[in-house]
Amino acid sequence: MTRAVAADDPLLRVRGLTKHFPVRGGLRRAGVVRAVDGLDFEVRPGETLGLVGESGCGKTTTGRMLVRLLEPTGGRIEFAGRDITHASRRDLRPLRPHLQIIFQDPYASLNPRHPVGRIIATPLQVNGIVPPGGTDARVRELMELVGLDPVHRHRYPHEFSGGQRQRVGIARALATAPRLVVADEPVSALDVSIQAQVVNLLRDLRRELGLAFVLIAHDLAVVRHLCQRVAVMYLGRIVEIGDRDDVYRRPRHPYTRALLSAVPDPTRLGPTRLGPTRLGPATRVRLTGELPTSLDPPSGCRFRTRCPTARDRCAVEDPALVRRDGAPQAVACHFPDHAT
Repeated sequence: MTRAVAADDPLLRVRGLTKHFPVRGGLRRAGVVRAVDGLDFEVRPGETLGLVGESGCGKTTTGRMLVRLLEPTGGRIEFAGRDITHASRRDLRPLRPHLQIIFQDPYASLNPRHPVGRIIATPLQVNGIVPPGGTDARVRELMELVGLDPVHRHRYPHEFSGGQRQRVGIARALATAPRLVVADEPVSALDVSIQAQVVNLLRDLRRELGLAFVLIAHDLAVVRHLCQRVAVMYLGRIVEIGDRDDVYRRPRHPYTRALLSAVPDPTRLGPTRLGPTRLGPATRVRLTGELPTSLDPPSGCRFRTRCPTARDRCAVEDPALVRRDGAPQAVACHFPDHAT
């Protein structure tokens, strides 16, 4: 059983979370990939936290560690007041129903040999849950909840569209009435015409069921629509975290500004019909240089090799993720004033 958590207390607390993957050259260890290198954040009941950043920044690795599909190298994960960082499968069993994940690819995450009704029912059977009215009634209820016709519960995944398959994945994640759901790029594999439907579905489910979400995404418009708080990741670390409006209206880290400025604004006309985004700065911030590798990250600030305002201090001193100069959000930058 999970403990009751007050509305002001974190449902999920992460401290110093780290994941390093060893790299071998022949029979010898050649180094480690620092995929995630010291994350600190919290998620409160009913809250949605967005994790954003470039591909390879460690978002998906973080999400998989939160639900313990990956073993952390270091740090601490607390869920509902319990340390689950290195909990055994036996210790995790009573917590599994309360901690679920929605996978990115609806084509790969569903067993093609099972009808969708059985797929949705599997978490109930695995966790020994017998819902009121029986499993089949619960499956029909879940399908209706995510906008699918229960009559089709005997069909197989290949008989559904991509958006419908993702709805099946969402229904499976909700089967055990979880308290926290990690949504790993839930709309990136879908057609643009379907993305809005799934995003609105997730928003409505959060409101109706009081769920907490960790939303992993690279689409900043989706994150703004769904999330109350936003954490921006770069090369395995969080460089800025705070309330959505604070981060979007006045980003303090130069990387956050660059991300926001790159979002296309379809209302602005031009040769390419792409202009400055309305989500962030009015001018485009262009980064130079190659993205460093997690195998050998730069010294000091990891963003300094691409930062337009980097100074000598940035090469020797790693900036802490703290609130600076009375700003509401925390930022890992020595000179955040120069990023505004």
